[in-house]
This record gives sequence, structure tokens and C-alpha cells, in this order.
Amino acid sequence: QSQLVESGGGSVQPGGSLRLSCLVPGLSSETYATGWFRQAPGEERQGVSYISADGTNIYSVDSVKGRFTLFRDITLNTVYLQMTSLKPEDTAKYYCAAVRTHFRSSYLPLNDEWASSDYWGRGTQVTVSS
Repeated sequence: QSQLVESGGGSVQPGGSLRLSCLVPGLSSETYATGWFRQAPGEERQGVSYISADGTNIYSVDSVKGRFTLFRDITLNTVYLQMTSLKPEDTAKYYCAAVRTHFRSSYLPLNDEWASSDYWGRGTQVTVSS
């Protein structure tokens, strides 16, 4: 399994902010959709936000809309998740993943495609607590 590398996790108080980064080798090829996922203890992994290979199609789960922003810098092969107004329920291990699609495709992979991808990071812990 190809490893992506996440960083930027930590512990913050409610209302705080964090920026997660994920190094995605090959992102500059503009053929990979990338996404952020999270998993809290005892819960299933949840998709948080995804971006298509061409960068035009972005999805975010309702619970983070208006608070989390996914963006990327393909020149640095890096995808970011800017998280603001953090809540205790955002506490989880956050993972990034990539799915190979087509050059500059606007396609967002389905859940099964993310799950079966060979491109996952090992995760970074985010803890929101007072």
C-alpha cells in the first residue's frame, strides 16, 4: 500500500483551529482525486471532504460545511484541510486518501473506490477538548 503522509494534528480547545496537510506523491499529475476521512474510537470511518483531480469538484459532509475547507497546492503535491470552529465531536484520527481517476477529471470517487484504494496515510490525531 502506498503511503501518503499526514501532519498537523494536535490538541485544541473548542472553537480553535488546525490545518492538516497531506503529502500526495503524484498529485501534480492532476490524475488523483484526494480526500480526508476521520475515525473516532468505536465509530466507522467517515468521509469529511473530497476534491476531484481537476480541483473543480469539492464535496464536504454537512457536519463540517462552513467550518472546514479542503484545498491543495499541486506544485507541492500537498492537500490541506483547514479546520476552524472545532468542536469536541470533531475529535478523531484523520486520514487522507487518493484515488487515481483520469487527467483533470472532475469525478469524485464513490465510497467503495476510496475504501479499496491503495493510497492511504497512517493518520494524524485531532483532539478537541477543554
